[in-house]
Amino acid sequence: MSDSFFQRVYAIVETVPYGQVVSYGDIARAIGYPRRARFVGFAMRACPDTLPWHRVVMADGSIAGGDFAPIREMLLKQEGVPFLPDGCVDMKACSANLRGM
Repeated sequence: MSDSFFQRVYAIVETVPYGQVVSYGDIARAIGYPRRARFVGFAMRACPDTLPWHRVVMADGSIAGGDFAPIREMLLKQEGVPFLPDGCVDMKACSANLRGM
């Protein structure tokens, strides 16, 4: 994927409000590539630390990130993001609206 794709991903990530989350697919749809959620994941692997990278989760609310998953969960909980009993983010309660981006 091109640097411009990554920059478009990061522009969306930058706008995700405190206490809310978006999915990789949400971002892909918002930038006009609805079938490229996996590529959003590739971009997120190189996401600048200055962006709220922890606010991007899987569509089902599960937290990806391998060794970083516990850190992401901790950061989200500090922001008051609600979790379901199965350990996934409650997407219905805290998904950011990306329409119009």
